[in-house]
Amino acid sequence: MAAEGAQLVMADRSEYVEDVLAEIKASGGDAITIRADLETYAGAQAVVAKALEYYGRVDVLINNVGGAIWMKPFEEFSEEEIIKEVNRSLFPTLWCCRAVLPQMIKQQFGAIVNVSSIATCGINRIPYSASKGGVNAMTTSLAFEHAKDGIRVNAIATGGTEAPPRKVPRNANPLSQSEQTWMQKVVDQTIDRTFMGRYGTIEEQVKAIVFLASDEASYITGSVIPVGGGDQG
Repeated sequence: MAAEGAQLVMADRSEYVEDVLAEIKASGGDAITIRADLETYAGAQAVVAKALEYYGRVDVLINNVGGAIWMKPFEEFSEEEIIKEVNRSLFPTLWCCRAVLPQMIKQQFGAIVNVSSIATCGINRIPYSASKGGVNAMTTSLAFEHAKDGIRVNAIATGGTEAPPRKVPRNANPLSQSEQTWMQKVVDQTIDRTFMGRYGTIEEQVKAIVFLASDEASYITGSVIPVGGGDQG
């Protein structure tokens, strides 16, 4: 987004967001950061407030907080784990959309891009699948409700994506033998359902996000676009 000329407000609860800021500034980009917990409405509000303080408006919201914490059959999930999965993969998108709406309505302009997943049809991650199903429903309903306000709302449903090792693991505990087996089943299912027979790259996901955020997608709203090598989710 910075390479396309966007002014960015990047929110995270990790200090690693500052590393991204340094990269953007080194390339001549315009960005600021805020440390916020987007699993809370207060955190989402703080991000929008900072954007308005520094830039005076919010034209684009990209919701990319989420990710399955555990990969295992549903009956193996505890109550606490289910709540954590939904808090991670549904509520940040829900809260940030709610926080940004008053300003976008005031502007009568805005583009929201939600990062969903083809795992709405997947195994061994039911709470995550349910969360992303919620993101999809919110995407279409919000687009319907606010098209009159000049606000477009879309999502990409990401497929399996090659990525470097995480600096902050979603689950810091070593995987048991059973958990390794359940995880491998997720990988196998993802590749088997993908026409191209491979994982995607980060760049392949990012290009779809940037497109939906741009004016080039001005007549697209309420859509969930699979970026999964043929897997429709």
